[in-house]
Amino acid sequence: MKNTILRIIIVFILSFSVIAQTIQTEKKLLGFSTENSTKQTDLEAKFDASLKKDNLQTWLKRLSARPHHVGSAYGKENAEFMLSLFKSWGYDAQIEQFDVLFPTPKIRVLEMVSPQKFVAKISEPTLKEDATSGQKTEQLPTYNAYSVDGDVTGDLVYVNYGTPADYEELEKRGISVKGKIAIARYGGSWRGIKPKVAAEHGAIGCLIYSDPRDDGYFQGDVYPKGAYRNENGAQRGSVADMPLFPGDPLTPNIGATKDAKRLDRKTAPTLTKIPVMPISYADALPLLRNLGGAVAPTAWRGALPITYHLGGVNSVKVHFKLAFNWDIKPIYDVVAKMKGTELPDEWIIRGNHHDAWVNGADDPLSGMVALLEEARGVGELAKTGWKPKRTIVYCAWDGEEPGLLGSTEWAELHAEELKNKAAVYINSDSNGRGFLGMSGSHTLEKFINQVGKSVSDPQTNLNVWERSRANQIVNGSPATRNELNNRTDLRIGALGSGSDYTPFLQHLGISSLNIGFGGEDGGGSYHSIYDSYDHFTRFGDPNFNYGLALSKVGGHTTLRLANADVLPFEFTNFADTVGNYVNEVTRLADSMRDETKRMNDLISSGMWQAVQDSTENLIAPKIQSAVPNFDFAPLQKALAKLKESANNFQNATKDKKLSVSTQKALDQILMKSERFLTRDSGLPKRDWFKHQIYAPGFYTGYGVKTLPAIRESIEQREWDEVGRQIKLVSETIENFAAEIEKATKLVKAQ
Repeated sequence: MKNTILRIIIVFILSFSVIAQTIQTEKKLLGFSTENSTKQTDLEAKFDASLKKDNLQTWLKRLSARPHHVGSAYGKENAEFMLSLFKSWGYDAQIEQFDVLFPTPKIRVLEMVSPQKFVAKISEPTLKEDATSGQKTEQLPTYNAYSVDGDVTGDLVYVNYGTPADYEELEKRGISVKGKIAIARYGGSWRGIKPKVAAEHGAIGCLIYSDPRDDGYFQGDVYPKGAYRNENGAQRGSVADMPLFPGDPLTPNIGATKDAKRLDRKTAPTLTKIPVMPISYADALPLLRNLGGAVAPTAWRGALPITYHLGGVNSVKVHFKLAFNWDIKPIYDVVAKMKGTELPDEWIIRGNHHDAWVNGADDPLSGMVALLEEARGVGELAKTGWKPKRTIVYCAWDGEEPGLLGSTEWAELHAEELKNKAAVYINSDSNGRGFLGMSGSHTLEKFINQVGKSVSDPQTNLNVWERSRANQIVNGSPATRNELNNRTDLRIGALGSGSDYTPFLQHLGISSLNIGFGGEDGGGSYHSIYDSYDHFTRFGDPNFNYGLALSKVGGHTTLRLANADVLPFEFTNFADTVGNYVNEVTRLADSMRDETKRMNDLISSGMWQAVQDSTENLIAPKIQSAVPNFDFAPLQKALAKLKESANNFQNATKDKKLSVSTQKALDQILMKSERFLTRDSGLPKRDWFKHQIYAPGFYTGYGVKTLPAIRESIEQREWDEVGRQIKLVSETIENFAAEIEKATKLVKAQ
């Protein structure tokens, strides 16, 4: 109790300290003169006052009333409904249609052949407490999109989360999945990584189940009593190899229009190599209960009432069969524009997706209705005579769930126009109760921090930025707490993948942000039939307070970017962040070198073998090649130039009044600066991803890898590639620094 009280006291002391440090600067908004800051603040107050919480509830109920997956009748109806809303609010709005590969299941069979007979239900039952759970004829059954067809029978092997590290543990135990079926639990990496790695190790099929430790009864009461996944709940989802490229599997790099040239499905690289399907923990339990073989390592054990075994030969034999309708289906992006008065060819793009696996009240409609109310509020401002300086583009994407289809196809089709006009892309997705999450381009870190300080938290007397900071101090690591004592802003997260910012940031080099609330709304409905209006209004954001808060954060972000005298890009935070990434990859190489030598010595001397339990029959790991010394000097040199140019720009622009012509010229440099962090050749083995600072990991899927070309070359022990990537990334950073210097010279020349 004493420690808790002390922490609370520390939070308020530190919060007061930060407020005292920033109270002067908050009067002046980034990118605005003092006079225009006051006008902008007044505008945002009018915007906030126009927002109506009841609209979010009304729209959520309407949009989630029926299943609305890709190709569904209600998905199109929702798009047309939102189109009518945007038009009624004064936007120039239209629907852009794309035609994409979207498989749906026609055969799903899963059975245990031995040691006993068991046929899986692979279905989610109707609940009387959930009004839409009984819409069986419209619901997509539980399946993984972009799994290949297959009919396989084999011994079952439990592979934990199915990551590369998990297979290394199996190898120590002499267990192979070659010719067998892997069963993995959700978590640890994105679901599409599990069949990818299983296939690389020779598996003929993959099952993915939801363990109650991760989002079931171990976490809390299950639905309908509580928020968490019940025994029959299963997680649909795409398993396309999106770390290669997202979007339509048949039209990489081009928009999937009706006349687009398509790949042969048999050669499409992002489809799985083996069949894969998701199951509930009720269907997984009989399979795992009967597994024999070695007991699973402690960290591999979930919360099912069994001893977890690894299986293997002569343990459990499973048969499953999958067949799909491989159809081309239409998707409907709703795009609404409000033309800027002074800089119409600078676009501020704000997006959220509208498609769902089933009813999707939480994912994605909780974020979509917040965006709609935000757009309505902006429309209300326009009716008073106000118009944005830059063009605002609101987008409701279709097809995000199967693989970011709507946003990717739109971005690929309009790539050249977006490279010339897009200044910032702002994304949201699901929304819940709790704490503001901010991720994105670190050139916008100071800006989005300032936005967070302008919106009140619904549960406390703090603003949403202060509450997020308090959360990090109370629940963060000692290092996080120490750093926050010395910073007046919060670090924002780097973006990997998993939502619609991906094509904008990592393919086109458009500065991007991802915003949303969460942390107090539980879980368990994700990608199930129970992601419903009933579930969300009981456990998600019952009063829609945080939905309204997201409307305000999104609205302030969009309005400030649209109205700023000069785009509020700032580079010292970015330089500091890149410096951390450089230190991380340097330490990664050093730690791998030390660990490799240590393990090789232990194995060679026999010491590793001497301490193993003889009953486990562990096999010594293979001797690995020594980690060479890498020359990081080019990277350090580039980093020094980046920091110098960032400081020069900050000093040159501080309190500097710029002419209108200089502001316009500076905007052109700033809005395209992120493009210089990309390379046309892309990343090794995946040229669609062009950003050299942020990318989804090749073996993490959603999770971000920073300085990905260097980091993954080290992690994957591709020593010859490391030096080459250091050189290329260093050149990229130097080119970016040169653009900042170009901006600085422009300012000084006035």
